[in-house]
Amino acid sequence: MIRLNDSYERLDETYLFAKVARKVNAWRLSRPDADIVRMDIGDVTRPICGAAIEAMHRAVADLAAASTFHGYGPEQGYAFLREAIAAGDYAERGIDISPDEIFIGDGAKSDIGNFPDILSAADTVALTDPVYPVYADTNVMGGRKRFISLPMIPENGFVPCLPEETPDVVYLCFPNNPTGTLLPRENLRRWVDYCRANGVLLLFDSAYEAYVRTPGAVRSIFEIEGAREVAVEFRSFSKTAGFTGLRCGYTVVPKDLTGRFSDSRKGSLHDLWLRRQTTKFNGASYIVQRAAEALYTPEGREACRVQTDSYIANASLLRESALEAGLYAVGGQDSPYVWVKAPGGMDSWSFFDRLLELGITSTPGSGFGKSGEGFVRLTGFNSEANTREAIERLRRI
Repeated sequence: MIRLNDSYERLDETYLFAKVARKVNAWRLSRPDADIVRMDIGDVTRPICGAAIEAMHRAVADLAAASTFHGYGPEQGYAFLREAIAAGDYAERGIDISPDEIFIGDGAKSDIGNFPDILSAADTVALTDPVYPVYADTNVMGGRKRFISLPMIPENGFVPCLPEETPDVVYLCFPNNPTGTLLPRENLRRWVDYCRANGVLLLFDSAYEAYVRTPGAVRSIFEIEGAREVAVEFRSFSKTAGFTGLRCGYTVVPKDLTGRFSDSRKGSLHDLWLRRQTTKFNGASYIVQRAAEALYTPEGREACRVQTDSYIANASLLRESALEAGLYAVGGQDSPYVWVKAPGGMDSWSFFDRLLELGITSTPGSGFGKSGEGFVRLTGFNSEANTREAIERLRRI
C-alpha cells in the first residue's frame, strides 16, 4: 500500500486562486456573451520592457553558438545577475549585501514555499491574518502543526502586534498582500528587535517593494539595523517587471544568520539553503537571468518605474471609487492591492458573487484567513481602460 503525506489532509481541498478561477469560469460559461473585468488574481497585463526583450534575444543568440553556449548554470544564479542585484537593490541604498548572499530562483513563491525545507518540523510559526496562503499551506505540507495568528484588522490599523507566545519563525509581507497596507519603519524595527531578543527567524516577503511611494518607507528589511542576524528576504521580478510568465526572483540569506540543530550544534542557514538548492534546483534559465540583469540598466529601471506607476494609478482609482461608493477600503497607495469591506455585513463569498454579477472578479478575503472575512481583494493589474470600466460597475453597488 502506498503511504501518503497525512499533512495534505489538513489543507483546504482547493487552493484559493484555483477556486476563484473555477467559479469565474463557470460564470463565463453560463453567460457566454457577458463582458468580465478581471480584478482578482495578481497577474500583470503590460508587456515586458524592451531592455529585457533585447537581452533575451542576445541570450538566445548566445545559445546558438558553441563559443557562447550555456548549459547548466550555477544553482545559486549567474554572478552577473547577483552582482547587479547587490549593487542596484542594496549597495545604492547603503545596505551591505554581498552577491554570494543572493540566490536566484524561479520566483518568490517557489523560494517562500521551499525555504521551510531547512527548518525543523517542530517549529511554531507566526502568521499574519489575513495572509498569503502559500506561507500557511507549505508549512502544513511540511508537517508543522503549531501556528500563532497575528490579526491585521481595521481596529489595529492592519499593524500586527508582537505575539504573547514566542514563535520560532514569523512571516511578514510589506507592502502587504492582500491588504495593500504598509508597515511603518518603527514597527519593523520593533519586529527586528523582538526577533533578535528571542531568537526568532523573520521571513520577510518584499515582493512589492517597487510599489512603495511613501518617502522614507522601508523597502528592504535589511534597512533595519540588526536584520542580518535574524532575517531572510524574498523578492520577485513578477510584479516589478512583468515576469509572471518568465519566472525569476531571488532570496537573500545573510551569512550572519544561524540556527541550531536538535543536538544544539550551530548551523548556518546560508549554507543549508545552498545545500538545499544545489540538491533540488537547477537554477533559473540563462535567458531569463539575462532579462533580469537588463532591468538594472537605466532603460530597464525606467521601464519598471513606468509599469509600477501604471498599476499603482489603477489601484488608487479603485480605492477612491470604492470610498466614493461608501465602502471601506485600504491599500492602493504603496501597493497594487486594494482591500475592500463588503457592505451591510455581507460575507466575502457573497460579496464576490455580487461583484461577479456586475462583471467584476475579486478574491474573497476569507480565503486569506479568518480576519479576511467580510473583505475582498481587488488588484490594479489591468489596463487603465478596464480599471475605469470596473469603477463604473462598482458604482452600482
